[in-house]
Amino acid sequence: MNYQSALLLPKIKIAAQLLGITFVLLLARLIHLQIVLQQSFYTKSQKNFLRVETTTPLRGNITDRYGNLLATNRPTTNIVWHGTGNAKLSTQQLNTLHTLSIIIGKPLLQDTQLLDQLKYAERCYQKFLIATDIPFDQLGKIAEQLTDNKNINIATHFKRYYPYKSFASHLLGYLSKIDVDIYGKMGLEKIFEDMLKGHKGQKLKTINSFGRNLSEVEIKKPSCGQHIQTTLDIELQKIVEKIFPEDLVGTFIILDPEDGSLLAHLSRPNFDPTLFLDPLQENDWLTLQEKQPFLNRAFNACYPPGSIFKLVTVSAMLENNIIRQDSCWNCQGYSEFGNRQYWCNNRSGHGLLTTEQSLAHSCNILFYETAKKVSIDLFTDYAYRFGLGQKTNIIFAEKEGLIPSTTWKKRVKKEKWWPGETLSVAIGQSYLLVTPIQIARMISAIFSGFLVTPRILLSEPICKEPLTVSLETRKFLQQSMQQVVYQGTGRGVKSVVKDIKIYAKTSTAQMSSLDKRDMGEEYLEHGWFVCYFSYKDLRPLTLVILVEHAGTSRIPAEIARNFFKDYKKMADQQMV
Repeated sequence: MNYQSALLLPKIKIAAQLLGITFVLLLARLIHLQIVLQQSFYTKSQKNFLRVETTTPLRGNITDRYGNLLATNRPTTNIVWHGTGNAKLSTQQLNTLHTLSIIIGKPLLQDTQLLDQLKYAERCYQKFLIATDIPFDQLGKIAEQLTDNKNINIATHFKRYYPYKSFASHLLGYLSKIDVDIYGKMGLEKIFEDMLKGHKGQKLKTINSFGRNLSEVEIKKPSCGQHIQTTLDIELQKIVEKIFPEDLVGTFIILDPEDGSLLAHLSRPNFDPTLFLDPLQENDWLTLQEKQPFLNRAFNACYPPGSIFKLVTVSAMLENNIIRQDSCWNCQGYSEFGNRQYWCNNRSGHGLLTTEQSLAHSCNILFYETAKKVSIDLFTDYAYRFGLGQKTNIIFAEKEGLIPSTTWKKRVKKEKWWPGETLSVAIGQSYLLVTPIQIARMISAIFSGFLVTPRILLSEPICKEPLTVSLETRKFLQQSMQQVVYQGTGRGVKSVVKDIKIYAKTSTAQMSSLDKRDMGEEYLEHGWFVCYFSYKDLRPLTLVILVEHAGTSRIPAEIARNFFKDYKKMADQQMV
């Protein structure tokens, strides 16, 4: 071996080693790609020509107690352009779009942005939604003039439908679109979203490199959502919606006192759930918000109970032997306490009244005089016994309200409870706040003897707890409420419907000092009318009407009177 070869040999060895290492690396990489990553690349290659498309199931129906549809689905017809792969729109296609534009009244060729989208869809074998929810007359013209057009496809879908529009809208709720999916945003539509929405299906589509659909196979069938049957009675709901004036703000509840079924429910102002099925303009949304139509005033708004609370006060006094049923009270229009005059609702005075008559005429003097002798905590105890100041456990969101006590005031207001404040609580004022559904539960309990949990689904269990007030006291309250409609503040109601048994209580609940009444509607008192009623052999029901800033209880009483007229007509027709 010569000197030159000796120098070259190590270099050859190094080159051979590098070549060997390179080969090993290439071989390892090839094995990794071909064997280790085989499934991953296969999946990716499949996606080049396979597409999985989800299919939306029918949403479950919501019905009343008799199966009448309150929320369902209706078919809607859409016009879709199917691209066929042309580089540009042909003269024939432009004529088709011109004809279609005239039929549906939409400028398909004049709108540059819309036309560009159509051109793209045509070039890339894509679908483009031209119009939705086509009326039947337009659909007929399209079928007649554009028969067998390969670009025009008539597609049927299903859209949520509320046959009675705004009826019971706070209970039913509404739907909202998030990305491409529809979700319940309020009420039953939200609470039972998982039950109502069903399960999506899937289709496997084969497409070419241009996006053209070659074939499709259903790999998973969609399953419809479950139906929900409510306790509502649409015939009662119709009456409630009809007789409650559109321009008033408030709520109307009809409750079955035995099983807690909510038979009718209105919170005014309300809304039409159909509005949210399509995109809502910002200005329309802001206008809608001004009147707080989404506030459920039956469950989520708190009000002073006013004279309705006198039923609680009397119960506490009778059961603690502070007064007797046959006690008499002389009303001269006011009561004095702490160098201040506490006025009756009749400033001229009622004269001599029994305890029963004091309730019937809503005279304040009995309550002022007895409140001087007791602690606020006695009223607190009995308010809780009647279910006030605590949630009813209905499935909807609800407020607790407020029942004041010495402990509460010290903790929250950082001051002692003053005896004069007890006089205001005795007639349902001061810090007292309740929800209308709590009042409905309380009135029911006076007649049934138990607090029932309000329910909205027929499938919900019936839950009751004993009312810890004696039968003797309850009977006295019933007699007093009967006298309200015979000779007291609610006698105007009974004069119209004499054959309906009505046990009622009216209330005018102050929101501010009476000196401010002339400063605007927002300072006027809330008006209440609550009752337990029965007609012939029909099941007794509980009714609660609240009108915000009515200034008097005569307005809700007038609404109740109109309700009883229509209720009697409806009941008589059903009995035939």
